Amino acid sequence: MAQEEKEVEKVISTLFEGMKAKDGAKVQVLFHPDASMQTVIAGEMGATLGSNSVSDFITRISTTPEGTVLDEKILEYHIKIDGQMASAWTPYEFYVNDDFSHCGINSFQLIKTDTGWKITYVIDTRRKEGC
Repeated sequence: MAQEEKEVEKVISTLFEGMKAKDGAKVQVLFHPDASMQTVIAGEMGATLGSNSVSDFITRISTTPEGTVLDEKILEYHIKIDGQMASAWTPYEFYVNDDFSHCGINSFQLIKTDTGWKITYVIDTRRKEGC
């Protein structure tokens, strides 16, 4: 794996380490100020799109109740880089207190800034079956 791919992978793995540790500050610095987050919501008549701000995501991480552990396990990384833009496709499984919650795919977009790789966009899918 090339050095730049390792750097992108590190940003993503740090995101989920911070989430598990309920460390909003650790997570916040990984995002570009203009970043956005969305979720594909599957439905019988087709998908819809749910949106969430990074600040709401940080708040949810930071205020996760004591004794609750959120653990998103990345199964593999598929990273493509062109200059200062990167895309990462990461299948995952999500657990709450070691209990399986759901699985899906994260699609990350990142740019390389003067302070390193920053997440600009995340979209994910979520399902309980077919993992």
